Amino acid sequence: MKIALCQINPIIGDFSGNAAIIKTEAQRAKEMGAELAIFPELALCGYPPMDYLEHPAFLEGQNHVLDRLIGEINGIAILTGIISACPQERGKPLHNSAMLFRNGEILHTSHKKLLPTYDVFDESRYFQPGTASQFFCLDGLNMGITICEDLFNDPDAFAERLYDTDPVADVNAEHDLDLLINIAASPFTMGKQEVRRTAFAAISGKYGLPLLYCNQVGGQDSLLFDGASFALDRQGRLCAQARAFADDLLMIDSSRLVPTAPPATDQVAAVHDGLIMGTRDYLHKCGFRRAIVGLSGGIDSALTCALACSALGAENVMGVGMPSPYSSPGSITDAEQLAVNLGIRFELLPIDQILAACQASLAPLFEGLQEDVTEQNIQARIRGLLLMALANKYQGLLLSTGNKSELAVGYCTLYGDMNGALAVLADVPKLLVYELARYVNREGEIIPTNTISKAPSAELAPNQKDQDILPPYEVLDPILSAYLEEHKSLSEIIAAGFDEEIVRDVVWRIKSNEHKRKQAALGLKVTSKAFGFGRRYPTAERFQG
Repeated sequence: MKIALCQINPIIGDFSGNAAIIKTEAQRAKEMGAELAIFPELALCGYPPMDYLEHPAFLEGQNHVLDRLIGEINGIAILTGIISACPQERGKPLHNSAMLFRNGEILHTSHKKLLPTYDVFDESRYFQPGTASQFFCLDGLNMGITICEDLFNDPDAFAERLYDTDPVADVNAEHDLDLLINIAASPFTMGKQEVRRTAFAAISGKYGLPLLYCNQVGGQDSLLFDGASFALDRQGRLCAQARAFADDLLMIDSSRLVPTAPPATDQVAAVHDGLIMGTRDYLHKCGFRRAIVGLSGGIDSALTCALACSALGAENVMGVGMPSPYSSPGSITDAEQLAVNLGIRFELLPIDQILAACQASLAPLFEGLQEDVTEQNIQARIRGLLLMALANKYQGLLLSTGNKSELAVGYCTLYGDMNGALAVLADVPKLLVYELARYVNREGEIIPTNTISKAPSAELAPNQKDQDILPPYEVLDPILSAYLEEHKSLSEIIAAGFDEEIVRDVVWRIKSNEHKRKQAALGLKVTSKAFGFGRRYPTAERFQG
């Protein structure tokens, strides 16, 4: 059977718009000879709809469009993800479902069995797990139909199993299958594509079944869906893969799967492409076209600005330099050179006079008190005020430029440099920032060489350097990764060879700055544990560990 994997980028709640995409891609697949077109998990409503699932009008809106869609597509079978009502009197009122229809007739509906409730997932909050067999025979082809997490609990493919059942084993035991299908909305994190291919290859080879995987693509708030849908043969060998971070239609002949070499893996390139997609989709899906970026001459703001230009076009990005008495001449010229290299509008707004006015206003209340971080934060907050004013006036969104390392230890100013609608680098550790900057410059200088090579500094005090306050990033980032992403204890990190005093100081900083992060701009997720709704820790606490 000729099958099309239709990797699309839906918008949550845009039922008519999503249906139009499904209809267009189905027609394209039919013209290419496909007999079946497969779409991702919850493709008609978008994933994850979150608490919209608690609104009856959301299901009604989807079903109204679904009824029309079923009648409008002819000559090709459609398998797509939808939400459906659960008829049981007890339990959750909805299912996360896969529906197969053709020529106005619903042929099959099955429901997701494994509902993830970890990290960014909370599906048990809304859905009732399915219980029936996920099987259908279409034109003589026996298909096992699974939905995302249903494929993530095989004991031979996953060391850690979170559920007491394996839907693939169940459907394979009950039916003589010809093909496994998985429709998914699986977010990107670094290394995730290889994890999927390796695990699914083990499952495919174990059962001797070809496997088709159709994943959602696009940015949705902090989540980046990478697509990268693929087909495996009976031995689990890769036979075809769709593009990553882009809409695509992948044609498959289930009877003629020919192995091919896996695409080259470049994690830095994947993060780069994902951040561009996430920035573009966040602004466009929220109804914006323009971005404002404060340019300090440092590497974080330079990288953010370069990514924004790739996402939105240079004509839609404004860079703003806001020198203070402590800004070095080189920082200003680096920011100006970046703007020239990118071809963006660049404006200088010195903050000297505003800073002097603030200092004068506060002088009577600060009399007799030593200068400290307060005076530094005033500068950052002046800049935040000016940038937000420009974002309002030009009807754009301000992009916050802080990286994960800074956010982790609170090396940032609440209501200052943390201002913004989107923090593009919020889940990018500082060392990865440098790798991304070099990747941006892979074909020629865009980010000035001096910006990359100079010692990082907030330039809020004379001769200030990040490492006056923080450990070197070569030390800090591995500690942060161990604590935040690997959930290692202080004693385990110290035993790994890190200085005890530094480890305890870093963990103290992480804990004491939780309140800042809870008020931070939404950030794009690229690591296994990002700051945001997938990481839930109390602000007021005294746990030592």
